[in-house]
Amino acid sequence: MGNNLLTIFLVPEVSLSILAICSLMYGLFSKKNAFIKTTNFATLSLLIVAVLIYFDFNSSFASFNNYFLNNSFTKFFKILTAIGAAASLVISKNYFIDSKINKFEIPTLLLFSTLGMMLMISAKDLMIMYLAIELQSLSLYVVAAIKRNSLESAESGVKYFVLGALSSGILLYGFSLVYGFTGQTSFEGIYQSLSQIDKLPIGLVFGLVFVLVGLAFKVSAVPFHMWTPDVYEGAPTSITAFFAIVPKLAATALIFRFCLEPFGNFDFEWTQVIFFLSVASMFLGAVAAIAQKNLKRLLAYSSIGHVGYVLIALVAANDQGIKSASIYMFIYLLMNIAFFSILLSLKKADVFVEKIDDLNGLSKSNPLISLSIAIIMLSMAGIPPFMGFFGKLYVFIAAVESQLYLLAILGVLASVVSAFYYLRIIKGMYFDEASHTESFEFTITNHAKIILTVVMFIITFFIFYPSLLTDIVVGISLN
Repeated sequence: MGNNLLTIFLVPEVSLSILAICSLMYGLFSKKNAFIKTTNFATLSLLIVAVLIYFDFNSSFASFNNYFLNNSFTKFFKILTAIGAAASLVISKNYFIDSKINKFEIPTLLLFSTLGMMLMISAKDLMIMYLAIELQSLSLYVVAAIKRNSLESAESGVKYFVLGALSSGILLYGFSLVYGFTGQTSFEGIYQSLSQIDKLPIGLVFGLVFVLVGLAFKVSAVPFHMWTPDVYEGAPTSITAFFAIVPKLAATALIFRFCLEPFGNFDFEWTQVIFFLSVASMFLGAVAAIAQKNLKRLLAYSSIGHVGYVLIALVAANDQGIKSASIYMFIYLLMNIAFFSILLSLKKADVFVEKIDDLNGLSKSNPLISLSIAIIMLSMAGIPPFMGFFGKLYVFIAAVESQLYLLAILGVLASVVSAFYYLRIIKGMYFDEASHTESFEFTITNHAKIILTVVMFIITFFIFYPSLLTDIVVGISLN
């Protein structure tokens, strides 16, 4: 009995759900510094879960009667999700306290959201997939509007909730069509049902498209991106950091698995949709960001563009595509952690920096910080020798191997256009005069400083040892 109980606790998702409830109780009964205590507890919980995922103590129980998949692909993305969530909590702690939104419920809600993301990554049944998406989304709706005295935060929460509910409805309608034509809800059952036919019925094609539309909302792919800039701008920057760093990982993993597992034999039907989403996301992300004046809105369009690049790997629909997507999302995670570590610690006139113009003249007073931002921007633009270049390179290689030459060329062109707004930030820091006379203030915790230093080192010197990452993803597959 004792061994069976231990086996249950060693399943990462079970552990995380128990730790999330413990975090809620811990915060509830803490009389002093409840936010700091629960944040530390939540961070430690996520690191423990990442270790449990890595060592894979009991893979057989983790399947829960074939409702969840446990393979190299899901493990990789779940570890990234846990580490990304932990990092976002560490780098956000000071911001929460300074902004007077240090409520202990925030880290607890983020734990429940991370639990939903891990279930999303592993789900191999339509119903489990839907429940996981809702668990993730409901927590994020609340934290988006957590700053109750801010009209912008309330507006972002409402917009996110309304559009999220719409996407959930579309997703469920797609599920009902898929179930109606196949009689199955499990990925494996759908695959076996479809293996007996040569062509998808028109109703099933509609079901597939509706599901892809619902998932496109979650990854904020164009034209289903409309919530992203408003939510990124309106939510507190610390919450924006979490949105930018973590949910994209889970949604990307899920859209890859949904397309390649149950519908793997009918890639012609869904690659056309993904092709459009990819091209539209890359170019709208590149062009729309040019007109932005708010850093968070710019990062929202930047993230939309990045989704377009990673979807190139899905259109490739091969093993190289899966590996290149894994590399790309790892690099995307690090770049966002680095940038938000700085953004959440940089003040001007005792106000956190949010406007692009606020960074003007930063190099004169903070040369090290401006150099770090410049490296991150060059990496996001995909300019060698920085890490971001390799993310795009591997994605384009996957496209070329699948003879998707047009898509690869469009990706390169979009990358050139997007370089403009990344370079504009660098120009402002080094060549423009500061718009205000107030000096910059950079206050960062020791833990956040360690994270920033390590991540900047990896981004800068990745070119000397790229095999460190490529060797890890060699064994990643959906089998």
